[in-house]
Amino acid sequence: MSWTADKNDLSSFGRMFMAHLGVEKGYAEATLDAYGVDLLQFEHFVREKGLAPESPESVTRDTVRGYLADLHRQGIKRSSVARKLAALRSYFRFLIRQDILRVTPCAAITNPRQDVRHPTTLNVDQALRLVEAAHEPDPRSLRDMALLELLYGSGLRISEALGLDLYDVDMNQGMVRVLGKGGKERLAPMTEPGVERMRAYLEHRGAFCAKPEERAVFLGLRGGRLNRREAAKIVDKIAALAGLERRISPHVLRHSFASHLLESGADLRSVQELLGHARLSTTQRYTHLDLARIVQVYDQTHPLAGNAGGGKNSEVGSQEPEG
Repeated sequence: MSWTADKNDLSSFGRMFMAHLGVEKGYAEATLDAYGVDLLQFEHFVREKGLAPESPESVTRDTVRGYLADLHRQGIKRSSVARKLAALRSYFRFLIRQDILRVTPCAAITNPRQDVRHPTTLNVDQALRLVEAAHEPDPRSLRDMALLELLYGSGLRISEALGLDLYDVDMNQGMVRVLGKGGKERLAPMTEPGVERMRAYLEHRGAFCAKPEERAVFLGLRGGRLNRREAAKIVDKIAALAGLERRISPHVLRHSFASHLLESGADLRSVQELLGHARLSTTQRYTHLDLARIVQVYDQTHPLAGNAGGGKNSEVGSQEPEG
C-alpha cells in the first residue's frame, strides 16, 4: 500500500492526525509515510468490519484486537505489528486531546512479545575499506566519499545527511548542524578526513548543475537534492567495490559508528548525544557488541580475575557468538 498514492482515502480525522505529525511534531517524511500506511491499513480493516472511520467512537478494544489478530494471520512480523499498534495508540491519544474521543480503544492491549534484535554492524576493517573504496577524483566519487564520511565518521542518519543544506556545514569548526527526529537540532563533529572530503566535494558540487537557489549539500545527477533511494544505491555500489559480500544499508554505517565508539571506550551518554537519541535505552542496544572490551576490562581490573588480562575470561570475547 502506498501512503502517498492513497492518503486522500484517510478519514478526516486521519488527515488531521497526519497534519499534526507533519506540522506540529515535525516528523520526517519517512516517518510520516510509515504512520500514513499504518493508519490507512487500519481504516481499511475498520471498513471491512462494517464500521466507519469517520465515527472513531465505534472502534472498540475488540476491533483493535481483531485487527492485530488479522495481522498475525497474514504473517506480519511481530516488530511490525508492534509499530502499527504504537501508531494507533498515538492516533487515539490525539483524538482524545482534540475532545473527539473520551477513551482509547487501545487501553489494556499489550505489545506482542519481541524477539531481541541487535543492530547489524561492520567490523573496523570493513568500515575503513568501505570509506576508502570510492577514491576517484571525479565529482560523483567526491560526493559519495563525503556522504560515507558523514554516515560512518559522524554517525548521521541517512535522512539527516540528505537533509543538510550548505549553511549547515561549518568547515572551519569541522561541524555540521543536524536536524534530527522530532525536529531536534544537534551539532555533529566531522573527522579530519571527513572535512577534507567535504571540502573537495563542495569545490566540485557545481558539476551537478544545481540551480543557483538549490541549497542542498548532496545533489543527484539532475541537480536536485539526493534522495534516499539514490543514496542507498551509492552505499550498495561502494560496498561491492570494497569487496564486502553482503548488501550494506546506510544505517549499518551509523550502527558501526556507535559500536566502534563503544569498543574504543566511549561512554554511553556521549554516544547517545552524538547519535541524537532521545532515550539512553535506544543507545544501549549497542552495548552487546562490546563484549570483548567488557571482558578485557574485567580481567585487567577485578582482583579475582587474576593476571591482568590472562584470566580464563580473556578468551570469551574472541569466541564467535552462537547462532
